Amino acid sequence: MFRKTAIVSAMALSLGLAACADTGAKQTGGAVLGGLGGAVAGSQFGQGKGQLAAVAAGTLLGALIGSEVGKSLDRADKAALASTTQNTLENQPSGASSTWSNPDSGNYGTVTPTRTYQTNNGQYCREYSQTINVGGRTEEAFGTACRQPDGTWKVVN
Repeated sequence: MFRKTAIVSAMALSLGLAACADTGAKQTGGAVLGGLGGAVAGSQFGQGKGQLAAVAAGTLLGALIGSEVGKSLDRADKAALASTTQNTLENQPSGASSTWSNPDSGNYGTVTPTRTYQTNNGQYCREYSQTINVGGRTEEAFGTACRQPDGTWKVVN
């Protein structure tokens, strides 16, 4: 009985936390699902007040982790980024940027090849930079991709 009460309380807490946050649907959904998962995981530990504390901690940690995952790139964002990266590495000269955007999420970014070279075994590789703007925050990353036998580019670092 105590276990069910703790889980129901944790569910209410996670829904309340999500409702208080000024976030998008993906982030809110992630927080709710993460909170519920954390509550269930926390309910497996301890007894009595210790179990309640574990449920509460699991709920809060799960909600935090779920919220962060939820505000990251969604499938459409990743597809746009991957398509733009492939096209840019294949067709753009070094220094020429290509952009992608997802009007549904508001996320966007750029891909810019910076150097092209051929490895000792004859494989073509390109270094590149990319920017990604998620929720108004821009991140920059650098990488290297090499052309595969089927013509696609595979990120190697």
